[in-house]
Amino acid sequence: MPGLVTTQQNSMETACAIALGSNLGDSEQTIEAALAQLDRGGMRLRRRSQLYKTAPVGPPQPDYINASAVFHTTLRPDQVLQLLLVTEASFGRIRRERWGPRTLDLDLLFYGDQIIDTPRLILPHPRMHERAFVLVPLSEIAADWRHPVRQRTVKELLGQVDTAGVYPLVA
Repeated sequence: MPGLVTTQQNSMETACAIALGSNLGDSEQTIEAALAQLDRGGMRLRRRSQLYKTAPVGPPQPDYINASAVFHTTLRPDQVLQLLLVTEASFGRIRRERWGPRTLDLDLLFYGDQIIDTPRLILPHPRMHERAFVLVPLSEIAADWRHPVRQRTVKELLGQVDTAGVYPLVA
């Protein structure tokens, strides 16, 4: 699953996993539109989870709608991060307070099996293994993806967190 894959055009693509979240505005529509925008922005959507309703972490705020997606891309990790930040901004994301409410939150969870630790980007995502709202949707589409630092699959990491408060969204 993670790593490089060869496309028909003989260019190298890397699988990357993204977490999506929103709790301001029409969150369901925002996540669907963000997936479509990323799919047109240099990444190809391969799999996506269903939507989940989750309790917020941080200050008092509305519940979140969360999802995960796996894309294939020829972009470098720093370019994927920049695309995610630009996409967040295009949906009105304003960073006011840590863990505060947001129109759209996009986190790069994995980029192949790369380990990166720079001031701008840490991969794999440094707190994903603690967060049911990330692991539940990710396990739906990438349960066997191995965390290159923790040496556990997403499914194994999910078994180590409390999943109370994460529910499939029923339309």
